[in-house]
Amino acid sequence: MSEVQITKTIDARGAFCPGPLMELVKTIKRGNVGEVYELLSSDSGSAKDVPEWVNKMGHALVDSKQDGDFWRITVKKMK
Repeated sequence: MSEVQITKTIDARGAFCPGPLMELVKTIKRGNVGEVYELLSSDSGSAKDVPEWVNKMGHALVDSKQDGDFWRITVKKMK
């Protein structure tokens, strides 16, 4: 698997739902198609909420994994 080039990392650790998702939404709206965003979130709800939103909006979930005490979620803007 080739290494994904991250366009921007959004560090939302310490924020609570829906903060991390709202930060991702705001960043994706400002971005360009094809850009890849990495969300860092200590709110476990993000692991469920972000993939649901990504799917609903037609973007691509590149990766979602727990990294110690936070989640690292990578999303590619598709439209």
